[in-house]
Amino acid sequence: MANQLKARLAAGKAAVNAWLAIPSGFSAEVMAQCGWDSVTVDIQHGVQDYQSMIQCFQAMDKYPITPLVRVPWNEPGIIGKVLDGGAWGVICPMINNAAEAKALADACLYPPMGKRSNGPIRAAAYGENSPYQGMANSEVLIIPMIETREGIDNIDEILSVPGISGIYIGPSDMGLSLGMIPTLDREEPVILDIYTKLIASCRKHGKFAGLHNATGVFRKDAGAIAG
Repeated sequence: MANQLKARLAAGKAAVNAWLAIPSGFSAEVMAQCGWDSVTVDIQHGVQDYQSMIQCFQAMDKYPITPLVRVPWNEPGIIGKVLDGGAWGVICPMINNAAEAKALADACLYPPMGKRSNGPIRAAAYGENSPYQGMANSEVLIIPMIETREGIDNIDEILSVPGISGIYIGPSDMGLSLGMIPTLDREEPVILDIYTKLIASCRKHGKFAGLHNATGVFRKDAGAIAG
């Protein structure tokens, strides 16, 4: 087993990520056939729960996409549970500093690197022991969302946390934190300057930058995953 999205990003290639808010296996199956590199089941703001997430994963299994999940919050119980259910990456909202990034990494990684509990009921193909536990730490993507002024200011510290794979920028909440209206596909000069800062920090630390989009137009010079 290998995380194809992680391999693609490690090779410096851009990736395009679909967003799945609808709790329907049929909808997930259709999405999985559309050429995305990954599909994220959104259980933060989407109309998804854990059971519908599993149904979406089952519907996508035979297609060459990487399943990701955006969790509701930086809470180890749900983070471990979505990984046990078969997610190959976790996007976590509102990560603002190194301590929060460390808590996220701990929840995603097995000891000695982290504190994740063993029990990958579906990720290990329903077996108690499998190659999964031996390779999960090196294959799972751990992706904090940067969407506040505090997160922007602490970007170097966040990216220095062991295990963090890259970042995912949330333009709507970022705008709110800066006193702007919440929207995607932002072009305000102050936001573009922030994007430049975040991308530069990612390049310095050898990590990728992702950006949430409303349309298919995104900056192709970012070395990023676009969702």
